[in-house]
Amino acid sequence: MLLTRDTLPDTIPDIAALDELLCRPSQALIDDLCKVDGDIMILGVAGKMGPTLAGLAKQALPDRRVIGVARFSDPEVKHWLQARGIETINCDLLDEVAIKALPKSPNIIFMAGRKFGAEGDLSLTWAMNAHVPALVAQAFAGSRIVAFSTGCVYPFVPVEGKGAGEDVAPNPPGEYAQSCVGRERMFEYFSRKFSTPGRLFRLNYAIDMRYGVLHDIASKVYLGQPIDVSLGHVNFIWQGDAAAQALRCLAHCDTPTSPINVSGHEILAVRDLAAKFGQRFGRAPVIVGKEEPTAWLTNTSRAVKLFGLPIVDTDQLVAWTADWVARSMPSLGKPTKYEVRDGRY
Repeated sequence: MLLTRDTLPDTIPDIAALDELLCRPSQALIDDLCKVDGDIMILGVAGKMGPTLAGLAKQALPDRRVIGVARFSDPEVKHWLQARGIETINCDLLDEVAIKALPKSPNIIFMAGRKFGAEGDLSLTWAMNAHVPALVAQAFAGSRIVAFSTGCVYPFVPVEGKGAGEDVAPNPPGEYAQSCVGRERMFEYFSRKFSTPGRLFRLNYAIDMRYGVLHDIASKVYLGQPIDVSLGHVNFIWQGDAAAQALRCLAHCDTPTSPINVSGHEILAVRDLAAKFGQRFGRAPVIVGKEEPTAWLTNTSRAVKLFGLPIVDTDQLVAWTADWVARSMPSLGKPTKYEVRDGRY
């Protein structure tokens, strides 16, 4: 079954159904990937988004090799991938020799990086977010490289505007986001040096049922915990839509590489989202703080022009999330920390 607005379920009963939905391709994804020759290798596949992105690629192109690379500290991720016909390679991406030994896939999705706990070991954060990209960019100079980045590379922008466009110069607070600028600069430098086509995939808050901005807000409303609205506006996108756009970027690479913002096209108030969950749960949200006039927000008009609007809209995401949280379904236990304003994660 192809993913369309008409085939979206009313509820997502369990993790198996969630995984199936996240791995369900649209016709547009299949069409774009058919324009790109060769196998697809995903570096850093074992994170939150990596497994289902790999599964989505395999479902879209069942006859094509899809290879997932990671340390696989959790062996269950490796087994999950292999059960879906995805090849796996154990590799520490801090090891230059190991990177050079990887197959030279013509299509690279780079997802490795460090965010949570970044303040605990800043040297490791910089190594993962800037040194590893330099190693990968040199080892795969002859490939297409879609490199995951973040909307956090931008400065805060007025919440009354349309969000930061790709022409806004990166100038973020905090060393985590600064290291992400370093990641982009490494890919940009070597893309210019070797004429490597690519995209810098500036993703702002992908969500599925187990984590994300909506899960954080819904859980706090459900448990009666306070919701800080000082960073009071967000945009976000269904993880399946984000993964599809990342894969489709392989057919829309630039030489040298260029940034593209990926998120929902709406700028949404945290207070309003909390109220929506409050109505569904029958309890008033506990709001603390006062909205600041600026936030981390991105303008996704370039992505919308290339890919169209995300298939899963905000109302559907709110409904799915409320249902998931009300049934006490599993969480990854990884808060988005969307409310952090000083860049310290």
